[in-house]
Amino acid sequence: MEQLKGKIAVVTGGNSGIGYATAKELKQQGATVIITGRRKEAIETAAAELGVTGIVADQGNLMAIESLADTVKTAYGAIDILFINAGVLAGAGIEQATEEIFDQVIDVNFKGAYFTLSRFIPVLKDGASVIFLSSNTASMNVAHSSIYSSSKAALNAVMKIAAIELAPRKIRVNAISPGPIETEILHKQGYSEEELKGVKSWIVDRIPLKHMGKAGDIGKMVVQLSGDAASFVTGAELVMDGGMSL
Repeated sequence: MEQLKGKIAVVTGGNSGIGYATAKELKQQGATVIITGRRKEAIETAAAELGVTGIVADQGNLMAIESLADTVKTAYGAIDILFINAGVLAGAGIEQATEEIFDQVIDVNFKGAYFTLSRFIPVLKDGASVIFLSSNTASMNVAHSSIYSSSKAALNAVMKIAAIELAPRKIRVNAISPGPIETEILHKQGYSEEELKGVKSWIVDRIPLKHMGKAGDIGKMVVQLSGDAASFVTGAELVMDGGMSL
């Protein structure tokens, strides 16, 4: 059953990982999907593989966000689903933190996500669904994660306020907070195969369900939050971390 047939969805950061998996799930459920990302080649490749529309846009750049919103409005008029997924993972101890790392994380994860919502509000249909990708670290206290965790905690605060502000238009705003998810992001951290195995083992030991999540798990939840079954859900943070934050 195509529960999202006729819906139009935008997925930021849709060329890999959770964004890619979510775009695939949305399309399978009948939605017309637009994915965005910073790298032209990666977006074009992903769009071709998925059979969706790809637009190059950097969530860390306000002008790019505004251009994206204008492009989508011109091409589609209005959209039903906005999944604000693009983000970066970086961090340092508070004493060792640099302005460069701080700005990189906050510009994309918080400022970029904030203004993506802001500039897309006029493009949202009444009754639309907005979903932020947050993180279980927003409510956990882990060394060397202060910048990243703060960016996601701030996002959760905006989500709740947006849910109130947009309620008169029946627009629902929610957040999904994953724990460790099996994506290529761990492979980009420069670990050797042996180190990567050790990191994964350390992570799994801290998850009551004893396994990492899959990107498709998040995609399925985005579909759920975008459909009629979640018509009374707004201002909610759905934690998907196998019990890690308990």
